[in-house]
Amino acid sequence: MELTKEELKEINGGGIFGYKFLILGGFISFIAGIFDGYTRPLRCN
Repeated sequence: MELTKEELKEINGGGIFGYKFLILGGFISFIAGIFDGYTRPLRCN
């Protein structure tokens, strides 16, 4: 079974969808860490 070029263009990858959530979660964690660092500055021991 061969797919035509039009059919190949309509295929959506499932892997890309999951990476969007990982990148978004990492970005939110990064921003939360920066905010926490500015609001509660702690010295290194």
